[in-house]
Amino acid sequence: MAAPLRVGLIGTGRIGQVHAMSVVSHPGTTLHRVADVFAEGAKTTAKSFGGTATDNPDELFSAGDVDMLIIASPTSTHIDLIEKAIDAGIPALCEKPIDLDIQRVDTLRDKANSTSVPIALGFNRRFDPHFADLRARVKAGHIGTLEQLLITSRDPAPASTDYLAVSGGIFRDMTIHDFDMARYFVPEIVSVSAQGFNQFSKDIKGLGDYDATAVALRGSNDELVLISNSRHAAHGFDQRLEAFGSEGMMRVENITDTNVTHYTSSHVEAKGPYQNFFLERYMDSYRNELDEFVKKIHGEESNSPTFEDGRMALVLANAATESAATGTTVAVSGR
Repeated sequence: MAAPLRVGLIGTGRIGQVHAMSVVSHPGTTLHRVADVFAEGAKTTAKSFGGTATDNPDELFSAGDVDMLIIASPTSTHIDLIEKAIDAGIPALCEKPIDLDIQRVDTLRDKANSTSVPIALGFNRRFDPHFADLRARVKAGHIGTLEQLLITSRDPAPASTDYLAVSGGIFRDMTIHDFDMARYFVPEIVSVSAQGFNQFSKDIKGLGDYDATAVALRGSNDELVLISNSRHAAHGFDQRLEAFGSEGMMRVENITDTNVTHYTSSHVEAKGPYQNFFLERYMDSYRNELDEFVKKIHGEESNSPTFEDGRMALVLANAATESAATGTTVAVSGR
């Protein structure tokens, strides 16, 4: 049996902690080095999960003892770190988005797409067991020809205003997960029509952003993808998917901690609340995401999203931003 891959983690914020947990729970990986410009974050993470801490990410590229990288640092650092990983020959799994500026992404596009160094983008929802099963069944033709895909994604509550101010807006920050999911089912999207709404948050409106969105995507074979987002949901983390085809329909409903239902004189089919935090809902998907990347590193068949997948999700996010601002349908074919 091969020795576990020695992982270097860059960034120890909330998402970095999630990746650290995935690494230590995977039999094929071990957390070897942890880097964060905020030294205390690196030290705390290394103490909790293992590895050597540093406040200088460059040490991970020069040390010579890192087999793969997980990039969970701020978005503005992603392009530079991916390029350094390619130059150092170190496989890298980078959180989404690649960058907020498509021109910066395109400066690395040819290099990233032509390198033999494995590079993947962190669209973990592809690896949610429920969504992945539905997608496999659609691909196998269980509902005939896919005609419509409905994606619902609502957060329990908005992130902090400080975060939202630098997030790139709801389409690039939140809906970008759904754009990747749309392309997972319908790879060729030709146009985007989007609307943004300010329904409940004066703070978000003050940032020039939306707290809810509705997006319609057209596929190259006239498939219809509808995406509904909101930055809040009183009933918990609202994550649903429905695929409609020529011979039937399949859907994934929200997840609860138990399948037990309760019947009394005052209510029927009562269930526990929906999971209320992304880690509860998607911890399995983060583990599966890491597992797929490990397969990719070992030269096995893998569904890890590529650099080009990350680029196209940003293209769709930019088109949605333009559409919401102008009220027009935006063509994306050939971009």
